[in-house]
Amino acid sequence: MRRPPTVSRPAWLAAFPGTGGGRRSPVEIVATAASYVTRTPAAEFSGLRAGRFGRWTDGVTAMRADCIAFAGHWRAHNDLVLAEPGPLWVVLGDSTAQGLGAPSPDGGYVGQVLEELRARTGQPWRVLNLSVSGALIRDVLRDQVPLLATLPVAPDLVTCGIGANDILYSAPAKLFGDLRAVLTAVPDNTVVLDLPLPAGFWGIVGKLSVPYVVRINRAIHDVARARGLPVAEISSHFTRPWTGKFASDYFHPSQDGYRDWTRALLAAIPPAAAAQAAFS
Repeated sequence: MRRPPTVSRPAWLAAFPGTGGGRRSPVEIVATAASYVTRTPAAEFSGLRAGRFGRWTDGVTAMRADCIAFAGHWRAHNDLVLAEPGPLWVVLGDSTAQGLGAPSPDGGYVGQVLEELRARTGQPWRVLNLSVSGALIRDVLRDQVPLLATLPVAPDLVTCGIGANDILYSAPAKLFGDLRAVLTAVPDNTVVLDLPLPAGFWGIVGKLSVPYVVRINRAIHDVARARGLPVAEISSHFTRPWTGKFASDYFHPSQDGYRDWTRALLAAIPPAAAAQAAFS
């Protein structure tokens, strides 16, 4: 019986960053604090614990467990994928690239796009997912992009979706500076994802955030255009009606929500990136 080819395990795999859970998302920080309130006797008496507020904090807690499990899935997957044949897609990003919010890691946009790529092209596409839950733009620039140069084969496609966590973690000057830096550093065969517009969800917070997210997306499109990089317009595809499109934490997309992300990314992937197959 022929043994599978041996692939050396470089240091980046031994210390693979996709363990997840290193930095909590802004919504998780708020929900963790809120969960203490819902556990008080007053919350039980008032019905707050059993209401929508309590269900939300429970959803965020459950998502924390999924964060660890999904990271473990991708870590095990990445250990094996380079020994397989087929065109290679490398994913850079945060928890949305991990698929957090879907019932399983493969239910996120990465899993859905991979399945569709294989079906449309007839090629055995494989994916190396370097994303990390909670990642900021500077984390992708420092930890994920450099790993591309260590791969034994050049990827046929790279995607980069990052920036949502920076909205509350990074000052505007830092965010825009990091954004320009990471979009300058990614390879020429990268498809960039813009950010969803929080219009009609997250209440007043979402409404107030829209102008800022529009500015971020404008910067993404401007820098990408200057480099000739295509942009997957999540902002145009992930839209109303919102029913069923969010996970239990009301922050991450559900599997249905990720279908919108999938359509956006598939529409942006250039035909040449389909690796020896017609792509339409």
